[in-house]
Amino acid sequence: MQNKQPYSPSKKYLFFISQDYSFPVLRPLQDAIWQRGHEVRWFMYGNEIHKEHILDHEVVISSIQDVIAYSPDAVFVPGNVVPSFIPGLKVEVFHGLPGNKTKKNGVIYHYIIRGMFDLYCTQGPRSTDIFKSLAKKYKYFDVEETGWCKLDPLFPLSNDTSRRQKKSIFFASTFSPRYSKAKILHPFLLKMAQEHDYQWYITLHPKMPQDIVDLYTSITLPNVKFIYSTEVIQYFKKSDLMLCDISSITYEFATQLKPVITFQSPQTNTVFVNIDTLDELEKSIINILNGMHKEPLNIETYVHKYHPYQDGKSSQRVLNCVEKILDQKIRPSKKKPLNFIRNFKLRKALNYWVF
Repeated sequence: MQNKQPYSPSKKYLFFISQDYSFPVLRPLQDAIWQRGHEVRWFMYGNEIHKEHILDHEVVISSIQDVIAYSPDAVFVPGNVVPSFIPGLKVEVFHGLPGNKTKKNGVIYHYIIRGMFDLYCTQGPRSTDIFKSLAKKYKYFDVEETGWCKLDPLFPLSNDTSRRQKKSIFFASTFSPRYSKAKILHPFLLKMAQEHDYQWYITLHPKMPQDIVDLYTSITLPNVKFIYSTEVIQYFKKSDLMLCDISSITYEFATQLKPVITFQSPQTNTVFVNIDTLDELEKSIINILNGMHKEPLNIETYVHKYHPYQDGKSSQRVLNCVEKILDQKIRPSKKKPLNFIRNFKLRKALNYWVF
């Protein structure tokens, strides 16, 4: 596949991905890279990513050997791990905003440090403060607040709903059995779609069990549309309200300053409306869509902590940070840990044994 860029690249970048959710995170960054005349390649690994999502004008490297030969200046990763044996600055750009899901020991997943990244591009003050404190502790990575690439296409915000024929609800659910309410909410959603003239957009986490996915994809009502993880941003724009459980996608949606309802969430906050019963849930949805909700939803102040940037230029800020580090050859004084076990697992997964 040939790249159609009409210029000679000056820097080489790599997208290292294993999940479909990476595509909407990295495509705005890819556009920013091309605008600057740089080169970008995609490398996909594992059996959970669907290569058919690659577009005709995007360039893929098929083997890990060719990745090494490509020798990128920087590697952008929405996931949690990246091999040390790939050349280049390792940049964490995250696959979600900082939610509250925790491991059983109470550690929030978003802030786990795995010793594999040189730079964390944080999304807002809440995560920046925590990662900067972790940087002081570990001393082998940098932290820069940039905003999140995935959200660039959402901005600038628009309140024009004149073209919508009906109110729209975006439903999402996490895959974790501890938190997911997708199975419980299926009959409720089906009943609501049959009895009310609302448009429903439905998305499920890519790791959701197939039997639950089948429940939702089998709905054939004209006002229900199933959305894949690569499409969510465009349907955020079309929706007036989100219904969810505890997925971090709630924070993504809320950056539009639109209301969010969570169902039986173990962790509540002052701006999401948390509902515990199905009867109450139906009333809340109707009231919010009709502008009858009485409690103030102070979303703007809350969102500012997570993602204050509404200029659609987070990808540009990410590149500014990366280029500054590359051009000035700035590095933390302490080296990253060797990470023998994680790198061995990655070598095994990628079948790469050159040392």
